[in-house]
Amino acid sequence: MLYADLHIHTKYSHGNNTPAEMYAKACSLGLRLVGFTEHSPRPKGFDYTHEYRDALTAMLPTYVREVCALRDNPQKGANQEICQVLFGMEMDWLEDEEDFARASAKAFDFDYLLGSVHFIGHWGFDDGVDPWLTASQEQCETWYEDYFTAWEAMICSGLYAIAAHPDLIKIFSVDQFHIWLQKPQAQAQVGHALDCLRKQGMAMEISSAGLRKRCHEIYPCEAIMAMAASREIPITFASDAHGVNDIAYGFDILERYAARFGYREHCAFQHGKTRTFPFGE
Repeated sequence: MLYADLHIHTKYSHGNNTPAEMYAKACSLGLRLVGFTEHSPRPKGFDYTHEYRDALTAMLPTYVREVCALRDNPQKGANQEICQVLFGMEMDWLEDEEDFARASAKAFDFDYLLGSVHFIGHWGFDDGVDPWLTASQEQCETWYEDYFTAWEAMICSGLYAIAAHPDLIKIFSVDQFHIWLQKPQAQAQVGHALDCLRKQGMAMEISSAGLRKRCHEIYPCEAIMAMAASREIPITFASDAHGVNDIAYGFDILERYAARFGYREHCAFQHGKTRTFPFGE
């Protein structure tokens, strides 16, 4: 069993539960590490149809206070082991907004930061399926290339410890994505980004969130897993939970999946220091 879930959201963005409720569930599942990684507020102009930025911004001090209280008063879980809270945040990499990202990264004393890409330019590509339904293979491939260009820039910024859901871009077009990924130029682009990830000393997230989404596939896919394993890139595990029933979702599947590519350990980050755990711990 995997005991660390390092990507968890709360009601303060678009989740369903308080930090205390999410933590209680994590304890009941026997987790030993739970990383709260609420979204960082985005600047205006990078907007979703159902935008939660204003509410998140207003409640961010409350979120920080509640998570830090849980971190400072850890509880024993179902296995009688302490469930330790880590204080993180998921930060979008946004076009021409590096200064904003750097300021956000220094706003609090984080244990670690997740780096993610949800926007191509000012378009939130995971906001809904409609644009993807009529997109040609050629258009999809342009979006994939733009995504991994942004993903590499996010990695090279040096701001983040973990690259979250690496191939999120496939969420509404998984078949087209795999056609693209078979092409040599696509493999070269993704491979170069992974080389940068390794050089930065970051970890790559393996996430079960895709199993709950339209793509019905783990993030990242097998081809990217193989490329990461060949580079000996460290990994973390995540549910990207937005409610109590998501925590540690599919972790038995994730453990077997990673083991197929030769992984036998995963890591976590605490105040910039890396902690490594064999599977089962």
